[in-house]
Amino acid sequence: MKKLSFALLLAFITLSSHAQLMSEKANFTHQDTLRGSITPEREWWNLTYYHLDIDVDPDQKFISGKNTIHYKVLKAKPELQIDLQEPMKITKVIQDGKELEVRHDGNAHFIKMTTEQPVGAVKSLDVYYEGNPREAKRAPWDGGLSWKKDNNGKHFIATSCQGLGASVWWPNKDHMYDEVDSMLISVTHPKGLMNVSNGRLRKKTETDNSVTTHWYVDNPINNYGVNINIGDYVNFSEVYEGEKGQLDLDYWVLSDNLEKAKEHFKDAPKMMKAFEHWFGPYPFYEDSFKLVEVPYLGMEHQSSVTYGNKYRKGYLGRDLSGTGWGLKFDFIIIHEAGHEWFANNITNKDIADMWVHEGFTAYSENIFLDYYYGKEASADYVIGTRDNIQNKRPIIGQYHVNNEGSGDMYYKGANLLHTIRQLADDDEQWRQILRGLNKEFYHQTVTTQQIENYIDQRINHDLAPIFDQYLREVDIPVFEYSIDNGELKYRYTKTVDNFKMPLKIKVGDETEWLKPSSEWQTMHIDDDEISVDRNFYVDVKKK
Repeated sequence: MKKLSFALLLAFITLSSHAQLMSEKANFTHQDTLRGSITPEREWWNLTYYHLDIDVDPDQKFISGKNTIHYKVLKAKPELQIDLQEPMKITKVIQDGKELEVRHDGNAHFIKMTTEQPVGAVKSLDVYYEGNPREAKRAPWDGGLSWKKDNNGKHFIATSCQGLGASVWWPNKDHMYDEVDSMLISVTHPKGLMNVSNGRLRKKTETDNSVTTHWYVDNPINNYGVNINIGDYVNFSEVYEGEKGQLDLDYWVLSDNLEKAKEHFKDAPKMMKAFEHWFGPYPFYEDSFKLVEVPYLGMEHQSSVTYGNKYRKGYLGRDLSGTGWGLKFDFIIIHEAGHEWFANNITNKDIADMWVHEGFTAYSENIFLDYYYGKEASADYVIGTRDNIQNKRPIIGQYHVNNEGSGDMYYKGANLLHTIRQLADDDEQWRQILRGLNKEFYHQTVTTQQIENYIDQRINHDLAPIFDQYLREVDIPVFEYSIDNGELKYRYTKTVDNFKMPLKIKVGDETEWLKPSSEWQTMHIDDDEISVDRNFYVDVKKK
């Protein structure tokens, strides 16, 4: 019953909490296409720099200000698309001292260019906006702005907008394919509070009634990773001696939780040590690493990872694997920080490929366990999470319409990677593949196919049908077998064409590698039973 309760818990999380985007959708709208595709009004210019300069009024739940957008002209077009979701409104757009006409189409806004846009030139425009942004209904899954109060009655505000889109609270080019090269985030808010955003604090200024913080991001950043967090924060920090030198680890927590956080956040340097070993150097040394307390569970905002796990081990005190190993670490610190490598360093171009973020990062949970508790502990954990997999929809969603695949991208994705590790059959080779991904695609946006090809070229098996099976189909392979008078007969069923994934079995005390296909094969064995290696994510059926 204990195992079942964990399965039901995660089923609720993946089916209910992720309902914002992961629910199956039969028809897609014009707005879905404008949001999810590289439109002609997006493709002709390349982002280089943002300066987001805003005033936040907590009492009115109101944001106003501007985003100065710098871009390089790739080819001349008459209109430029900027995204901002209702009920927020663009009030004016200025370029070269002139106000430009804006054509509105739902949440997409098309700015008519009036000055010459020479190919290769770097231009800028100021987008002024204001409004009461959508309030988060169940952050971070059904996100927006969280306008909360802490236990002392002070404002406690945070943004979370993965999937929903950063344009829910600020105007930008809201598609994953084009990350801005660097960014300045200037936030003005009432005195007595502190804003923490991405990157490093460059300057803080005060007036009689307000405070303005200027946070500078020195690395490319995806839009949903940009955040503001406003509260009664205090700060403590430490220096981690990492693979690229000294790395600042900064922690921003509510003042009442300072002592608790100093003890609990010891998982952060442990995380950094394990992940640098397995994935390579932390990708954002220039911007530091921060944990920031927020009024919701947490999110992978780049260099500003948000935390709301209530200072408990596991997932709010629960082990989602049902094995006990999930209570050896704080789930949010490990999982959300794992996204610094997979989501923030390596970012999917289209949200349909979100498994690149979530599958690898769910896998990072058992990689953390591998580093500190050994290979069998990590295998126990990832195999334990299989009870949470639904196998009702493919992991990969539909392209160009802002559509994620199923919530199985987390633990089905992790078990796919765990299975591929068995095919590598060499842990150091596997580690170099994970590190190589982060080096090859450093600060890049990618497709699933690029990730598949990279791994496929480094493992001596044809992985294409395996990726197709686990990412693009619903069923997992069934290994079907019978034993009669010492003859083992076996095959795969419920598989894609040409699925021939090797499989490790045990016959008595001996280990054997089989190469099953959809055709029956036979071999003689000196036993009346076999066991299939548990590390392969397949169903086993004895006839």
